[in-house]
This record gives sequence, C-alpha cells and structure tokens, in this order.
Amino acid sequence: MNYLLGAFKPACNVSITFSDGKSRKQVPLKRENGQTVMVPLFHSQENISGKISIEPIQGKKVDHNGVKVELLGQIEIYFERGNFYDFTSLVRELDVPGEIYERKTYPFEFSTVEMPYETYNGVNVRLRYVLKVTINRGYAGSIVEYQDLVVRNYSPPPSINNSIKMEVGIEDCLHIEFEYNKSKYHLKDVIIGKIYFLLVRIKIKNMDLEVRRRESTGSGTNTHVETETLAKFELMDGAPVRGESIPIRLFLSPYELTPTHRNINNKFSVKYYLNLVLVDEEDRRYFKQQEITIYRLQETS
Repeated sequence: MNYLLGAFKPACNVSITFSDGKSRKQVPLKRENGQTVMVPLFHSQENISGKISIEPIQGKKVDHNGVKVELLGQIEIYFERGNFYDFTSLVRELDVPGEIYERKTYPFEFSTVEMPYETYNGVNVRLRYVLKVTINRGYAGSIVEYQDLVVRNYSPPPSINNSIKMEVGIEDCLHIEFEYNKSKYHLKDVIIGKIYFLLVRIKIKNMDLEVRRRESTGSGTNTHVETETLAKFELMDGAPVRGESIPIRLFLSPYELTPTHRNINNKFSVKYYLNLVLVDEEDRRYFKQQEITIYRLQETS
C-alpha cells in the first residue's frame, strides 16, 4: 500500500520566487477554495522576473521533454466552467529535453508586460494573472505549478467631472431634486450632495442612499446580470416638509469597491450606481438610480 501511495507523489518540488519578492508590495487574493493568500502586486508595463527551482525528491531523477514558464492573463466565466479565455499569453522556454538529478534553478523575465485589465473576483466571473511552470513529461504526466499575482492600474483624476442633478416626482404628490457633487469618484472618495423637497404630499417614513454594483457577463441571450447592494446609508428618518434640504456625505473607503470595468475583452462589465430609495408610511418604495464611474487613484505613500 505504501508503494502505491508513493507512486502518486510528485517527482520533484517546484518553487517560484520573484526578483524583488522581499520589497514588492503583497496584497490579499481570495482563492477558489475561499482561502485568502498574500500575493505580489504588479502594474501594467512592469517587468516580471525571478527564478524557478526544480528539486527532485530523495535522489529521484526527473526525465522531461522540456521546461517552460508562461505568463497568462485569463478570464473565467463561472457558468462556463473550465473555459478560460486567455487575453495575455507569453512563454519562455527554460530547458531542452533531458534529465534533472539535483536542484536546478532557472532565471526568467517578462519585460514591460502589457497587463491592461485589473485582477477581478466577481459573482459570475474572475479575471486573473498567473505564472504557470510546466515540466513536460509526455506519457508520465506533466508537472504543473502555478503562482498567482495581482494587477492594479491607476487612473489620473478626470479632467472633466460634472456634477449630477436630477429631479424625481410623482405628479401632484412628490417632487424632489437631488444633486451629487460629481459623477466620477475614486475608491477612497466621499460622495457629497443635497436633496431638496419641493413638494411633499405623501408621508415619507425614511430615505436611504445605496451604492450598487451591477456585474454583467456573457452576451446576447446568454447574458447574466448580478446586482449587489454594497452600501446602505440612511439619509433621513421621519417626514420631510416642503422646502427642506438634506445633506449627503457618504465615505466610500469602508466598502470593497473595484474600479468600473466596461466591456472587458467583450466578456464582462462592472458598473456602479447610486440608488436613492424613499419609503412611505404604507411601505411603498420610490427610487431613482444614477450611474457613477469609479476609478483607482495613485496611492500616496
């Protein structure tokens, strides 16, 4: 029985280290099994370099048909399980066919890598970047090792950032105006605004402001849309009167937001909305939704 168990043990240990692994920032990444691991953070146009070590187990030798490392950018849509769409695929051949008797180390480098999209873990889709080492062994079964990395890309503050002004009303019953100070916000921003009550003939019990994320995946008839309410902020508890003005101040930093993603590789989009909800004394709900853009601003250390 021990012999059988030994037959399924890997023939070698594979480790991947980055050249600047000790100084590079590490960020949390949630894996498929729900565990959170710390992985290195990269930005588009950076060099990704390091060393790959292959060490045979207990004096065994590893026969192989070549060793390679790939840098893959992949989109996986969960309801198409097993289908990975590679939008980035770079390969470095590390070794020609042969045998490995003892620990062997290979340097690798991918220079100024174009990584246009951010790492994203959603409800129905994920976008990931991974280093994949393959020891090709033909009929013996290839040995594959993965190393995740996270990519984040910064945007400059928008040159034009208009405020949002809207009116919502029910004829002869309710007429309100609301105003948000801008339409584009960075991840640590504050939403500032005001709500004016011009006509109030129904008894309003309370009013909330929600931040919603809408993730759409697939296309055509195979489009799946998931909407999550990420934040709910009570603006008012009690009945407003005509002429009343209510201030809005909502901090975004406590919430797990991502930048807005528009039609990423024709596979998915992630959009954010401010949803104003009014509830009257008969528990009828009135709401007005407005899209906002979220972007990642360069962090100042």
